[in-house]
Amino acid sequence: MNRQFRPRRYLALAAVIGVSAALATPAMATEPAKPVEWGPCPEDVTAAAGPYPLECATIQVPLDYADPDGTQIDLMLSKHASTNPAKRRGVLLLNPGGPGGSGLTLSTLLVSKGLPSGVTDAYDLIGMDTRGVGHSSRVSCGFLADGPYQGNLPPYPVDDAAVLQQAEVAKGVAEQCAANDKDGRLRHLTTANTARDLDRIRAALGEEKASFLGYSYGSGLGAAYASMFPDRADRVVLDSNIGDTHLDRDGLRRYALGTEETFPDFAKWVAERHEAYGLGRTPEEVRETYFETAGKLDQQPVNGINGSLFRATVFGGLFGEAAYGKTASIWQSVHDATPAPTPPPPPGQPHPADNFQSVFLSVTCNDFDWPEDVDTYRRGVAEDRERYPLYGAAMATITPCAFWPHEPAEPPVAINDDGPRNVLIVQNERDASTPLLGGQLMREKFENRSRLLSIDGSGHGGYVLGDNPCALNATTSFLVGGKLPEDQRCPA
Repeated sequence: MNRQFRPRRYLALAAVIGVSAALATPAMATEPAKPVEWGPCPEDVTAAAGPYPLECATIQVPLDYADPDGTQIDLMLSKHASTNPAKRRGVLLLNPGGPGGSGLTLSTLLVSKGLPSGVTDAYDLIGMDTRGVGHSSRVSCGFLADGPYQGNLPPYPVDDAAVLQQAEVAKGVAEQCAANDKDGRLRHLTTANTARDLDRIRAALGEEKASFLGYSYGSGLGAAYASMFPDRADRVVLDSNIGDTHLDRDGLRRYALGTEETFPDFAKWVAERHEAYGLGRTPEEVRETYFETAGKLDQQPVNGINGSLFRATVFGGLFGEAAYGKTASIWQSVHDATPAPTPPPPPGQPHPADNFQSVFLSVTCNDFDWPEDVDTYRRGVAEDRERYPLYGAAMATITPCAFWPHEPAEPPVAINDDGPRNVLIVQNERDASTPLLGGQLMREKFENRSRLLSIDGSGHGGYVLGDNPCALNATTSFLVGGKLPEDQRCPA
């Protein structure tokens, strides 16, 4: 059965959706909120923040916004206070992406990378662990280091039979998450509910409006907040865009497009260093070596790295030039090494990314009505293997969302183009996981509310995390002075 949106199902859910939609209005956010009580952060957060001062606080929000007086969950916030209170204009809510990434120290990362003082003067920088993440009513599917599920990037299927094998793994993962969901939290991890949380945070901070800066999946969350609460969202920056308010099957498949568009930059870098790495003297030779190495590792892993892990490692290495050297070194080691067995991890140990993986799956699967028919994925794999040979088969294959135990409680948040012109879309033209197309789609959907700042650059993250003066200047001017630039292309 193919679980595309079915009107009858959503008519049956109309009561729940109607309540949720009503709760998503600005009236909900004006309800009295207990003042936020700031204090020391947990030790792990303080250690990660390094020399930068942070305060932390916890607020409570409804687990289920259809039952606002029911079970409450904790959300932990962090504050990097304005460095010049005389110039303070409000709060800037931050999100690093995922879904599932901890944002408690995103403010200190940005400051360490050179976030201009105009921004740190103008805003209290508010980080957070969103619902289910880290210190915010943490959830877990119980993933183990030696278990069959090793990451939210699906393993590369070398053939059609591998898609069927992955379907069995994906089904088991969905069942495992359901079995570990003792408190019934997983079904309530959605982008819409997290956007509602953002407005509760705004209200608790005593602010009439809140600005927002989000990267990667954070672009989708920011788009949802600006759409659900257009009168509460102040200045919104969406960086490295997923193309909508949620990550669906098309969004995942765009990873493969992004890989094809970004790999040439990496290949050029590697070719210029052929004497060091020996992976090809031209970008074309480097690409040929990639397929040669992947094919060899499909047959025989080296140092614990099989063909799927090799492809995922290179994909991750495309996120920025800072990772190129490490990625080329790993590639060289498996290209030149003699195969040797690698001992597996000790049995029964928790997977270090269990929480991230659990939240990523929950939000992604709950936001969208994923196809259930395995043949749909088999066809997609065959198509994308041809269209995007570097990584297409991996991103088209089946995931646990096909077997997720919960139906979406409401449709994905629709982008609202009726509101203030206050959305700046920042997008590198070559980005492995969020290609330029994602930024263009976001610009098209927000229409006149938005402007697109495309950057002739490569990597994941344009504002501050990148190194483009045009993007830095234009985005900072918008955040500090409110000037939304015209659509423009920032040269390299």
